[in-house]
Amino acid sequence: MARVIILGGCGVVGSVATKTLAAFPDFSEIIIGDINTTRGQELIQSSPEKIKYQYIDVNNFEKLVNTLKEFDVVVNTIGPFYKYGPLVLKAAIQAGKKYVDVSDDVDATQSALKLHSEAKSAEVSAIIGLGSSPGVTNILARFAATDLLDEVISIDLYHAHGGEPIEGPGVIFHRIHAMTTDIPVFIDGAFKTVNFFSEEGKSLEEDIEFEKLGNYRVHPYPHPETITIPQYIPKVKRVTNKGTVLPPEYFNLIIDLVRNGLHEETPISVKGSPAKIKPIDFAISYIIHARDRILKETNFGTQRGCVKIVVKGKKADKDHTIVFSLASEDQALGEGTGMPVAFGAIMLQRDLITDKGVLPPEACVNPMEFLGILQEHLSLETASGGASPLTIESIDAEGKTEKITI
Repeated sequence: MARVIILGGCGVVGSVATKTLAAFPDFSEIIIGDINTTRGQELIQSSPEKIKYQYIDVNNFEKLVNTLKEFDVVVNTIGPFYKYGPLVLKAAIQAGKKYVDVSDDVDATQSALKLHSEAKSAEVSAIIGLGSSPGVTNILARFAATDLLDEVISIDLYHAHGGEPIEGPGVIFHRIHAMTTDIPVFIDGAFKTVNFFSEEGKSLEEDIEFEKLGNYRVHPYPHPETITIPQYIPKVKRVTNKGTVLPPEYFNLIIDLVRNGLHEETPISVKGSPAKIKPIDFAISYIIHARDRILKETNFGTQRGCVKIVVKGKKADKDHTIVFSLASEDQALGEGTGMPVAFGAIMLQRDLITDKGVLPPEACVNPMEFLGILQEHLSLETASGGASPLTIESIDAEGKTEKITI
């Protein structure tokens, strides 16, 4: 029987991927590969006959390659991805194993794509960025382009989530990294970059109504859909990615700290102490400290999240818009990212994805097959089959809206 390893399986995303894979019959053994032994031992209790823990430090590259040779599929959820994404991907290629990750860093994506020829020569299928955004966003954009519209003009991606039980330093570091890096956008048929805090960046902000969440202000985000989707969906003139973290009071705290320079990594002295600290280390610790207080003060409640994809184009030579919403009132980052990457691992194991090389989801994932795995998951979760979290609206040139059911 097949074996799969979830690197970073003790984290918020990796633990969900582990639980999701355990519910399917495709893998006889699921290994949590992580450095957190205590958490790993806790997680295997949920399904001790199928889930096992193995201490793995991915910084030991040679040992990592040899370890990965023992598995059929490699799932990578270790961040920050600009540091560990290409490294683990290269190890999987050298091991000759199928690979899928949830990388949402632009620089990591660019580095990973440079390994395409190496992966293709090794006959390895490697899917990068198969989470929520990127991931589900790419797949649904492709679905609109190939099945629902005759021509695509623009694709605007939106995401909002918050209230997760835990947010570790890696998640917060990524968020700060997203605010301080150049943000790629594809506008008027051309690539450009904007700064989160610039006037141009602010001009791209929008107020978006999210299903089950409400109306929230979204900001430009440096997610890789803007650099990969234009390569695989012809004639598209605009691709943007914007998002926020809930509640707004929490997200605004992070924005204010970064705006005031607490993202810097040069160590400084504090009150004359000989020990110096990096401002970013303080910022991350303070954000973690303040988060619980803010969630309580705002009466935020349970975790929740929504991804919204707005695709505008032509159908029968008339303007037409497709709106996808993938929303949940009790699930957020972990589920929204962990479940799709698990579905990707299942598709690789079932040979539903056979293209070789390093590829984004829109280049190799069949949308209907992916949605089929989602429906299998819902059926496994509830005896009678669960209701899909996905809604699709079709809006014609006159503004008439029709719900699409798959």
